[in-house]
Amino acid sequence: MKILIVNKSSTSGGAAVAANRLYNALKENNAEVKMLVEDPVVDSRKAISISNNYIARKKSLFRFIKERLYFLPFEKDKQIRYKFSPAFAGTDISQHPLVKEADIIHLHWINHGFLSLKNLDQLFKLNKPIVWTMHDMWPFTGGCHYADDCRNYIYNCGNCPFLKRPNSDDLSFKIHQKKMEIWKDANIHPVSCSKWLGTLAQESSLLKFKKVSSIPNPINTEEFEPKNMQECRTQFGLPLDKKLILFGAADISDPRKGANYLMKALQILNTEHPHLKNDIELVIFGKTKDSDLSQYPFKVHAMNFISGTSDMVNLYNSADVFILPSLQDNLPNTVMEAQACGIPVVSFNIGGVPEMIDDNNTGFLTPIKDSDALASNIHKALFECDTPTIKNNARKFVLDHYSNKTIAEKYINLYSSLL
Repeated sequence: MKILIVNKSSTSGGAAVAANRLYNALKENNAEVKMLVEDPVVDSRKAISISNNYIARKKSLFRFIKERLYFLPFEKDKQIRYKFSPAFAGTDISQHPLVKEADIIHLHWINHGFLSLKNLDQLFKLNKPIVWTMHDMWPFTGGCHYADDCRNYIYNCGNCPFLKRPNSDDLSFKIHQKKMEIWKDANIHPVSCSKWLGTLAQESSLLKFKKVSSIPNPINTEEFEPKNMQECRTQFGLPLDKKLILFGAADISDPRKGANYLMKALQILNTEHPHLKNDIELVIFGKTKDSDLSQYPFKVHAMNFISGTSDMVNLYNSADVFILPSLQDNLPNTVMEAQACGIPVVSFNIGGVPEMIDDNNTGFLTPIKDSDALASNIHKALFECDTPTIKNNARKFVLDHYSNKTIAEKYINLYSSLL
């Protein structure tokens, strides 16, 4: 059984992390697996790139620009520019040697000029089993990656809140109709990383006639593991005698990541417990240049982007608590990573997160957008809980649910059933 994992990138983004981890998990369980990506690769032993020379890389960039320029007249404003993918531009991989030899094609994230709707149709017409791990809602919407409060995808997209001139016959409606035509007879087996996303997919008009499985992403629990906090803090020049709150995202100014709610929660925490002013500090990783860090009431350490896995593991192990104030998310890698390192997580009760956190045992769930409750739970995690117990519980939860062996076996069983 030859498995081919297909993703836009082998290194950039949460889907790339998940695809890489699945590749490694399958390899460890003796599966015959390869990976095909569009972006240039660091390790050609693991992934093969279709942009493997100068001309191919320029073509890849051209497709990305072509797609963005196509969408430009439709976009409501620049804040939603990358929240909607029309899948207008792409490249045909249906005749690629790795695709032709594969028994199972396993799609992950394929937007931003990698595979267009036409290219997906070409792939589906090979009539090979297609497993599609959904990292967001795009496979069952008219173009958006997260629908927020919109539920048009349940019936038929149109009147899209992401578009400049929403109407019943807008771009989202046309994309939805095209997907309906392509998806209808395709040999697709959608997989949701979380039960939450699976439920939404099963409600959608595009996937309600498909069988949707729920299989979480794996994590290497021998890489992400508890380490000596003092040594890890020393590596980053962080204080040894403070309570450190960790928060991060690719871009913390993205409203979906909820930084404003965290800021308000910390302001409430500071107001209600002014004596803690000098005891708590905040550590942020990711893009921060569009954010005003001076508004946080505690001292902020901006780590920017952490590229290496070992550095990321050490940063988690520097923290007393990790905060996820996202307003909508699937199965965030960060929650899994923090808990694997024995770090409790405080999060809004959204998306797939309640499946990842055993409330009051491995972390703390908070009503969405409730900064008062978020502040209370942060204080609880830092000062009120049985710290050794909750850290051990968090680690054990990941070992029991997300280990490489557990997830690889689930996918291998799925592949076998489709063949």
